[in-house]
Amino acid sequence: MSTIPSEKQCILLVRRPEAMVEESCFSSVSRKIAPLQAGEVLVRNIYLSCDPYLRLRMTEGFELGEPIVARAVGEVVSSADPRFSEGDLVWGFLGWETYTTARAESLFLVDPELGPVTHAISVRGMIGLTAWLGMLDIGAPLPGETVVVSSAVGAVGSVAGQLARLAGARVVGIAGGSKKVRHAIDVLGYDDAIDYRAEVPLAEALAAACPDGIDVYFDNVGGSVLNAVISQLNMRSRLAMCGNVSQYNNEGADEGIGLSQMLGRQATMTWFAINDHMHRLPEFVTRMAPLIASGRIVYQEHVTQGFDNVPGAFCGLFRGENLGKRLVQISDIP
Repeated sequence: MSTIPSEKQCILLVRRPEAMVEESCFSSVSRKIAPLQAGEVLVRNIYLSCDPYLRLRMTEGFELGEPIVARAVGEVVSSADPRFSEGDLVWGFLGWETYTTARAESLFLVDPELGPVTHAISVRGMIGLTAWLGMLDIGAPLPGETVVVSSAVGAVGSVAGQLARLAGARVVGIAGGSKKVRHAIDVLGYDDAIDYRAEVPLAEALAAACPDGIDVYFDNVGGSVLNAVISQLNMRSRLAMCGNVSQYNNEGADEGIGLSQMLGRQATMTWFAINDHMHRLPEFVTRMAPLIASGRIVYQEHVTQGFDNVPGAFCGLFRGENLGKRLVQISDIP
């Protein structure tokens, strides 16, 4: 039987970021672990997730002086609910803390037979489902069409681009830096990739990489990148609007969207929220797991070690330090 700890370490939001998020916005403290009530489960967290959308919730959503709530994979160390037993691996919105007391109905079992347990909060979880929904349901690329993906080697974009390639499309990625451009082409199988930090204007680079125009765009960043893509859209193109990371740190005014150009091209722009589609997760897992196992979908996870390094790992997202999903391992897998 596992030893039940009396205290846990928590990373709190102590200052709301005004522009670029900094490590000084967070503080680590020790808190008591209360006895379990009926229907509760105590989880020892193993992998914590760092996601760009958390930055938005730090402006409004998260309470000051409270732990950051994010996806995590952990081990059940005590259960007051018959649905879970000691030793079960689970994932849920457990938070940046060493232990989390959660309601049983908020947890999902992790099957280690399907592959790395981290995949439950990345490519085989909500991250992968986001890419699947946005690319295949909204973008719906046809063989021979041109698809562009921004943040092309990130947690979601890397999956979206590969799904478009498997659908028979010609796929062009947008990423920051030559290393990420090479990764998009050499590892993820993109047909071409563009470094948005290069001296060539992005619209000009897109025109060269997409001589037949753009039919589908999977957007993770918004801002000037979105408008550069809009300038190259084909008639009746489809835009899957997943994120707006260029504006998450409140740096400068958000650029207006080139709606007149979209109107002339009869383009469709669809915003979507993955929380509205969680009922599709079980079916998605059964379809994605074989693609990963066969190597038809490859996935990169950027894992940092140590609980104290969670704030730095999160801030590094906005410095472009990660390839794929950013995770922090804070304890051992049983």
